[in-house]
Amino acid sequence: MSDVTGHSHDFLVDVPEGRLFTRVWGDRTRFRARPPLVLLHDSLGSVEVWRDFPSRLAAATDRSVVAYDRLGFGRSDPHPGELETIKFIRDEARTSLPALLTALAVDRMILFGHSVGGAMAIVAAAELGAATVGVITESAQVFAEDRTLASIRAAKSAFASPDQLERLARYHGSKAKWVLDAWTGTWLAPAFASWTLDDDLRHLRCPILAMHGDRDEYGSLAHPARIAALAPARADIVIFDDCGHVPHREYPDDLLRAVQTFVRKLSIAVLPSTP
Repeated sequence: MSDVTGHSHDFLVDVPEGRLFTRVWGDRTRFRARPPLVLLHDSLGSVEVWRDFPSRLAAATDRSVVAYDRLGFGRSDPHPGELETIKFIRDEARTSLPALLTALAVDRMILFGHSVGGAMAIVAAAELGAATVGVITESAQVFAEDRTLASIRAAKSAFASPDQLERLARYHGSKAKWVLDAWTGTWLAPAFASWTLDDDLRHLRCPILAMHGDRDEYGSLAHPARIAALAPARADIVIFDDCGHVPHREYPDDLLRAVQTFVRKLSIAVLPSTP
């Protein structure tokens, strides 16, 4: 791991297939005493796409926040190949994320994922067990829904316009076309039609907060309902009225209050018991 910009808390973290651009808000020396929030971005996302949300999240929760660009995205190294249909969500939980956590000496965390990042957070929490204190999802998909696939098809057509791809290149540079193809190619592959996170949800052992907009074009309210039905630990569901796929931009204050309340409950739950 190398420090990219001195005191800016930006790092390049070595993983098996390249380097991940990583940013930390807050004091890394507090990781052990107060597990940080680790952000997992959406299918077209990156550290920069989060904008000011991570800093606001750190302030609202009084915790450090870690965000990184997945391999092939943002300022991370190019991906060496194509994302494997279905497997790419689980691969992130088994390869890049554990390597990142080891490099930053994070042994316990709260996972926060937006969209497919929410799916990755659920899988990672099920895989990593006690290392995950809690899971927070925003607009997560937990099965391949017709609404999701229809919206991805529409987005694929819209991105055929050169100016749309240029807009994506602001965040991903020369990797923009790969990012777009990775998103549409995996989700629209026939093999993805039967994908679900049912088993992972059943294996969760930590509380989960599932937040969703009632007008989310990439997933209906069936997703948080499924989370609530299958997760064996506490599942807090928050629905934002008249809200689309990105509540942290559409209703940032309401979302931060929901996260703050959830994290505060976790803080009480993980306090060591007195003799």
